[in-house]
Order: sequence, then C-alpha cells, then structure tokens
Amino acid sequence: MSDEEETASQLTDKQKIEIAKWFLLNSPAGEIQYVAKDMSSVLKNERLYRTAAAEAFPVYNKSHMICLELPDRSGEVMVTSFSEVDKDEYLDPRTAQVAIVDHVKQVCDHARPANDEELPSSYIEEYRCALDAETIKYVSEAYPKGVCSVYCVNGKHVEEPGSDFELVVVITAARLSPQNFCNGSWRSVWNLEFKDDLQLIEVRGKLQVGAHYFEEGNVQLDADHDCKDSTIFQVMLKMKCALRFSISWFCNLLL
Repeated sequence: MSDEEETASQLTDKQKIEIAKWFLLNSPAGEIQYVAKDMSSVLKNERLYRTAAAEAFPVYNKSHMICLELPDRSGEVMVTSFSEVDKDEYLDPRTAQVAIVDHVKQVCDHARPANDEELPSSYIEEYRCALDAETIKYVSEAYPKGVCSVYCVNGKHVEEPGSDFELVVVITAARLSPQNFCNGSWRSVWNLEFKDDLQLIEVRGKLQVGAHYFEEGNVQLDADHDCKDSTIFQVMLKMKCALRFSISWFCNLLL
C-alpha cells in the first residue's frame, strides 16, 4: 500500500466529503465539471462523491452567478442568492418565470410562471425595469459576453411613494478558453437603496475578478473590491428623474 493510499484509508467518510467539497468550491470559473470528474475518480465511492457534489455545486453556482438558458429559449436565468425563491428555484424577472435548476448538471430542467408573491409590485417593477434597461445598454457596451439582471431585495411589495426599497444589479461575464489553458471571470453586485425619508440613494458595490492560467504551470488570480457612495434626489421633481440620474452616475462609476 502506498503512502497516499494509507493516508486515504485513515480518513473518515466525513473528512473525504469535506476535502472533495473544498476542491469543488475552489474550482476556477468554468472548471468545476473537470474538478468533479477528478474528485469522482479520486474518491472511488459514488455515494461520497454524490454527497459532496450535492452540497458544493449549489454554493459554487450561486457564488459564480452562472447563467442557464430557459427551456423555452426565451432568455437566461442567473443563479444567484438574489434570484433564489426556493430550493433549486430561481426567478428570471424579465420573463416572470421561475427556473428549476439541476445544480450538478448545471442545466435548467423546466420552468414555471412566477406567482404574485415572488414578483415585485407594479410600482417597484417600473423602477426595476428602468434600471434593467439601462444596465443592459451598459453591459452590451462594456462586456462582450456579459449578462446582467436586476432584482428587488427589499420592499418589493411597496405600492406607492413614501417607503424605502432596495434594488440590486448583478453583472457577470466569463471568458473561458480551456483549449488555450486560460479562463477568467468578472462578477459585480451593486445594491441601490432608495431611502425616501432622507431623499437619498445609497449605492454599494462589490467586484470580484478571477483568472486561471495553466499552461506549463498553475497561476490563479482572485481579487475583490468593495465601494460605496450616494446621490441626493431631493432636488428632483420626481423620483423617476433621480433614478435616471443615478443610473447614468452609476454606470460612469463602473467605467
């Protein structure tokens, strides 16, 4: 028995699962399926592999904000903590559909219409759509393969002015070229909190960049950055004007 086999035989099943999960969760962008195949070979135990995969894939998919095509090809759903409405179910606000996702296969099996509780009020949806439209324009210009979405994370049932609410913009882009031994990804999350009493829009952003180069070596980059700012909309006649202003300012901040 080799030293590696002897060490493996001393590990408990729980330890093996945790080690496999660590490798899966730390897979570079677009490479988890390759790592999963290796983990299955190393574990040599289908039960342990399935347990590790079932726990790791949902976390990985949400943290990397992967995009999956809807079954009817009407659009893509982003797998994020912001779009999650239930276990394995994710909202696509543009088509008002909830996608049922197979995390390990990374596919959308089927979808259903979103119910009223899962969708924002018509008042909030007007702002969400306006921000979504401007973000789409920005992403199409700045990210060759970028995908974006806008969700309401607080106050989605607000029906009229006078209450606070919060929208979140999610942008993800990946350039995968394993045949050239390199992969990379960009992820950014922007929270826009509309504070009615202060007449203020507070913006918080988090950027994450990952790169993996593995020709004749193994070099990885993982970097993140947080930022925060605010804009006053008290001088605006309508809050919609403030929204348009904040979108322009917000997109310039991204650039």
